[in-house]
Formats: sequence, C-alpha cells, structure tokens
Amino acid sequence: MTASLLLPVADALAQMLAQVSPVSETEQVPLTQALDRVLAEPVLASFDVPGYDNSAMDGYAVRAAEVKAGQALTLQGSALAGHAFAAALAPQSCVRIMTGAVLPAGADTVIMQEQVRLQDGKVIADFVPKVGENVRKAGENLKNGQQVLSAGCRLTAPQLGLLASLGIANVAVRRKLKIAIFSTGDELVLPGQRLPEGHIYDSNRVVLRAMLQRLGVEVLDLGLLPDQPAAIRSAFQSAMRDADVLITSAGVSVGDADYTRQMLSELGQVNFWKVAIKPGKPFAFGKLENCWFFGLPGNPVAAVVTLDQLVQPVLLKLAGAAVSPANQLTAVTTVTLKKQPGRADYQRGYYWATAEGLFVKTLGSQSSGMLSSIANANCYIVLPQDSGSVASGEAVTIQPFGQLLQ
Repeated sequence: MTASLLLPVADALAQMLAQVSPVSETEQVPLTQALDRVLAEPVLASFDVPGYDNSAMDGYAVRAAEVKAGQALTLQGSALAGHAFAAALAPQSCVRIMTGAVLPAGADTVIMQEQVRLQDGKVIADFVPKVGENVRKAGENLKNGQQVLSAGCRLTAPQLGLLASLGIANVAVRRKLKIAIFSTGDELVLPGQRLPEGHIYDSNRVVLRAMLQRLGVEVLDLGLLPDQPAAIRSAFQSAMRDADVLITSAGVSVGDADYTRQMLSELGQVNFWKVAIKPGKPFAFGKLENCWFFGLPGNPVAAVVTLDQLVQPVLLKLAGAAVSPANQLTAVTTVTLKKQPGRADYQRGYYWATAEGLFVKTLGSQSSGMLSSIANANCYIVLPQDSGSVASGEAVTIQPFGQLLQ
C-alpha cells in the first residue's frame, strides 16, 4: 500500500475519537478505592477551607497595631490545634499559639516564636510585624461552593487527600472499562514453557496487559489462541458479550493465516486498517456490536507503540477521562536518525538534560521486533510523516514516556 493511501496519525485519532462515547454507568466508591478512577461529576466545596483564621506558625497571636519594638506584651494564655483560646485578646496582650490553632478573637497577626524574647513573664518583640503575618485566612484555600475537581479527571493521591479534607468519604466515578485481549499465532509459546525450534515466547500479551493495568481498566485475558478460525471466532463472541473493547495482537495483515481481520469483517465492521505510523502500519479499528475493536500489529514494539499512541487516547475518552495532548519537548540529537518520508516515525530514544539543554539518542536497532529498543528507552523521537533523515546536531521533537511505559 502506498504512503498516500495510509491514514495519517492525526486523522486516525480524530476519526476514532469522533466515533466513541464515554461509558455512562457510574458507581460510588470509598476514597480508599478511588485512586486513578475517573470522576463522574464535579465536586464542590461545602464549606470554606480552612474553616477559620488560624496560625501558620508556632508563635504568639497579637494585635499588630499594639506591637511596639522593645515593648512588653502580657501573655494571656495559649491556643493549641483543636483547643482554641476561648476569650478575646485583651489590650496590650498576646496568646501563645501553635500551628493550625484558631486565631483568638481580636488578634490579626502571629509573630514567630523565634522573633520574640521572654522577660519576667512578658513577651517582647524587637520589630513591628505586618498585619496578617503568619495567618491563614478562612477560605483562602477553598471557598464554600467553589468547584474543587471537574468531571473527567483521573483521581490522584493529592486529589484524594483534598476530597478527604472536605469530609468526603465516597465519590462518584465512572465504571471501569472492560477490555478483552488475546494473542494469536501458532509460533507463540507461553513464558515458562519449553521453546520448540522455530517458536517464540508470547511477550505481547504480557506487555499490553501491564500497560492497560496502568490505565485502571478491568482486563479480560482470553489467552493465547491458535491460528484457527473457530478459536478466534469464539474469542470474538466472548468479547462481544462481556467487554467494552477487544484488543488483539497480530492477525490484521494479509497473510494466509491472519484470521483476526477476517473475523472482524464477518462479525462486525472494519473502519480502517492502515495507518501512516512507524512502527505499526497494520493497525485495525472497528466495532463488534457494542464492543470496540483495536487490532494491533504482531511485532512487539509496534504493538506497544500503537497501544500507547493510537489506542490510549480513545480508551481515555471511553472511560470518561479528559484527553490531553502528549507532552512534547525539543532536544538535539547526538546521532544521525535514518528515515524515509511517508510515515510518522516514533523512534525509541534516551534523552538527558545538561546545562546546554536537552539531548537525545536512539538505542540500538529500531526494529519493530526488538523490545530492548523500548525497554531501555525513556522517550520517543517523533519524526513527522513527510520528513526524511535527520543529521546529528539537529533539533528534533521528543515525547517523554507517559504512565503506560514508566
């Protein structure tokens, strides 16, 4: 197939994203089970945070206008976190206060304990503080009614802490996507078994399953299947019944024993199956009734790259999560990068920072069958579809590996 008939990466992504819609089902889960789940609805603060003026330091609560350098203040009492000073601040007085304690009525400032001296039971500051120093005002973090988190965000550990600070114990999230996977190929052998001559171990399903686990989905592993139409048809039917998405590895090219694409045509529909990406040209996208289908190439690196670059954004949208552009940086290549125009090339590289800027190099062979090229890398070197080779010393675009490959 000529390059002109290959679907550009951006067009392939746009077509897929335009066709899918997020799962609608939601569930309430406790915060302890909500890490990496997709928030189903906005969260609003139900009260000010903090809920009261409090001290940001251990020190002395004062009325700033009454503080004169070298003039003693009467120590009126103490305020601890969880144990407020009940009375109002008397004139020419101060209250010993700990971090987080409620600021006493009448006080407007806290002087750090290191900035005062004690003499005959009195507290003396040798400077005049500014009003509001070392005081955390009520609502300065969050205001009552303010949106705290938006729907579609994947909940992080700090965000869960933020929800807990609002007294929220359970949160509404989208249900997990159910993703079925299988590998096909009579030449494949399960890791741990004896390897006959002419066979290889099934590494694709291991790496793809691990990548999917980073997305927080439910993986339905349908196993390693022989190159037999009946076995592949049965797996397709199982996925159609139980999963939102089916992801296969190999079987979408035009070989005599490549039955996956044949089954997709019989049981569903093929939307496209050739993308201008390297590695990963034989990539299929389609639908089996209510189950979306992604057919990845059989070469391990091509399978990893297409799952990361083409499938991941679509899965995020299906899960109800926000889809953001990939983080890209500019670096100087220290090696010549070989490329022919026609496909966007995601070469595997290693980048590092120096005082002069970012630099990058490829790691050995860029063969799509060599997992070592990506296992030891930390970024893609992204070469545009129409570009050719790049000389050492030129600037290139790099994309640091995201969560699926870290």
